[in-house]
Amino acid sequence: MCTDSSGTSSPFYITTPIFYVNASPHIGHMYSAVTADYLHRYKILRGCHSMFSTGTDEHGLKIQQAAEIAGKDPLSFCTGISEKFRHTFDSFDISYTDYIRTTEKRHRDAVEHFWTDLCSKGYIYKGRYEGWYSTPDESFLTPTQVIDSTDSLGRNIKISAESGHEVEWMKEDNYMFRLSEFRSDLKQWLRENPRAVQPEKFYHIVVQWLEEDMPDLSVSRQSNRLQWGIPVPGDPEQTIYVWLDALVNYLTVAGYPEYSSQWWNSAHHVVGKDILKFHAIYWPAFLLAAGLPLPQVIYVHSHWTVNGKKMSKSLGNVVDPLEKSQTFTVDGMRYFLLRQGVPDVDCDYYDDKVVKLLNSELADSLGGLLNRCVAPSLNPAQVYPQFCNMSFPKEPKEGSRAVLEDYQMLDCVARLPAVVEEHYENLHAYKALEAIRGCVRQTNGFIQRHTPWKLDCSNSRNKSWYDTILHVSMECLRIYGILLQPVVPRLSDKLLSRLGVRPEERKWDNLDFLPKYEGRECSLEGRKLGPDTGLLFSRLERKKVEIQRPMKATRVKKKF
Repeated sequence: MCTDSSGTSSPFYITTPIFYVNASPHIGHMYSAVTADYLHRYKILRGCHSMFSTGTDEHGLKIQQAAEIAGKDPLSFCTGISEKFRHTFDSFDISYTDYIRTTEKRHRDAVEHFWTDLCSKGYIYKGRYEGWYSTPDESFLTPTQVIDSTDSLGRNIKISAESGHEVEWMKEDNYMFRLSEFRSDLKQWLRENPRAVQPEKFYHIVVQWLEEDMPDLSVSRQSNRLQWGIPVPGDPEQTIYVWLDALVNYLTVAGYPEYSSQWWNSAHHVVGKDILKFHAIYWPAFLLAAGLPLPQVIYVHSHWTVNGKKMSKSLGNVVDPLEKSQTFTVDGMRYFLLRQGVPDVDCDYYDDKVVKLLNSELADSLGGLLNRCVAPSLNPAQVYPQFCNMSFPKEPKEGSRAVLEDYQMLDCVARLPAVVEEHYENLHAYKALEAIRGCVRQTNGFIQRHTPWKLDCSNSRNKSWYDTILHVSMECLRIYGILLQPVVPRLSDKLLSRLGVRPEERKWDNLDFLPKYEGRECSLEGRKLGPDTGLLFSRLERKKVEIQRPMKATRVKKKF
């Protein structure tokens, strides 16, 4: 629902993680962005007042070191990478309402206020920390989170059990957050809100973490080691921990410290599984300490591999979404990521999979259906044709040309908006797209079954049935086009414009399927179609694409 009890539009606040600027954007970042973007667009279709934030995380030791290697000052280095993210997101039609950088003054002011508030309430204290530290993860680890390993030279080292990054033993005086005091409150929050972390798999992971030892958290670093960050208010010898700094960005966008309950009470986060602990334990604990409401939902997704392997610079298999969009189009890549991305399991990318999926579902199935309905050879008048209730009665009748499968198709399409709504709301875009694909297949079957191109339209009865076939098929396409807008906005606009559907007729409230069948008027009936702008989605020629296939083990023949 997108209205409150008074009938006014309710707010919805969706965020991506802010992306760390130690490397350029890849398809994992883009998956987070398009996931949040489709949900934001969907909420607007439903009439919600939605705010959507993304941006870049620009402080910390990794950035400081990367800037040194690049021979740049940290701010210039961050600006260059941040602009790459912004350009990539803009190119992919990511419809954010706020793009935040943690180097902005408004964010520094928010972090300083948040820190001071936690200090005044006694939740931050000065102490000495000793333990294993992972520089790439910007995190101290407990002994149970560290395992033995060897480096490339065969030397014994310690690594993070979760990330695999090498850790070092570190002792330093810094500020500590009383994380241990919030263990019972966090447990209660999850018990009372079993859908606060989704999918369920990740909810249980967080619950299990809360059963383990939860020591107080180091929330600052000595400035002689970490200069690139926000200094601790009143203590320039300490720099605020990058994760406390970064998480506050969600409050910054919501207007903090001028607290706005309108937005913060409706916060929803989209995050990758690698940063689950920061968002589902540390962040809620910080908010509890500050006396602020907790997020409504933390949506968690898994990672993308490439040909079955983790993306890494050393392997040279990092997939640049902007580069791939030059071959597969922006909407093609958006569709692929949301169609293939399953939140609770890792997903694999390779070019051949993209080609097969887009050719099958966008070019052949959906594009072929539209072409059948609007091609001048089948629709010479180029209008939205008339529906005849005599040709397609409400109930199957003897002598009627409409058969049982046709009525089953109508029922499936009529129920489709509710099915898609449920899946969109639960961040299961892949299930929503599967449901749409199934209906598209049925609609193609409907046309193929009745072969309107074989009808002699000089016969008035045949002409009525001919027009009815096209009308029903175009009504199906109209529903698919409206439902697909959050996922593939350009392609949906092209489809709906070709059908003659005006911009103001593309909201969720316009999902009134086949009104003439129900005895109501159809405003599109007899309307001129929109201009022909070519194929909805052009088939991808595999020979023109540098196909990447999963590597398979080769069998070696033995010589005897």
